[in-house]
Amino acid sequence: MAALNGYAEGLRTDGRGVPWFDPHDGGAAAQCLILLERPARLGETPRFVSCDNPVPAQRNLRRFLAEAGLTRRRIVIWNAVPWLPPADAVRNAAPRAAEIREGLTRLPALLKLLPALQVVVLAGRVPGRAASLCTVPVVQVPHPSPVNVNANPSARGRIVAGLSQAASKTECPTTGRH
Repeated sequence: MAALNGYAEGLRTDGRGVPWFDPHDGGAAAQCLILLERPARLGETPRFVSCDNPVPAQRNLRRFLAEAGLTRRRIVIWNAVPWLPPADAVRNAAPRAAEIREGLTRLPALLKLLPALQVVVLAGRVPGRAASLCTVPVVQVPHPSPVNVNANPSARGRIVAGLSQAASKTECPTTGRH
């Protein structure tokens, strides 16, 4: 986890807040990277990128991971735009094109810190732009936000199917089985 959090620390420039990686996830031993869009602002201090965060998208993600059989020790969660939105930003505002480009330029350095990586799950349109940067198989799924899941009846099933596909590409660290 130290190398990943060193990477996160290196992104904290210009006073931008960047959450830490969740220590309950797989860290550098993760076989699956789940790339979301951007962290939500929950107060003023950076916290963890985690499916334990008390926001609806993360609650959905936690439930979908369980349904797909993809355990926490096999994943690491990050964001295509790793910085928290500015404090004065409109809530749930989409990241700007320049933020997306800058975030994606930082992704190859993260991928190099994940030597066991077998698959990347790109959750949504913004993370989908990272497909060409990935050197392992990619699974594209809709973003797990409630707005997306509730507005599109097939989104939930497509997310679970994609996470199940990712689970089939990884091995459980304790049993060696999928």
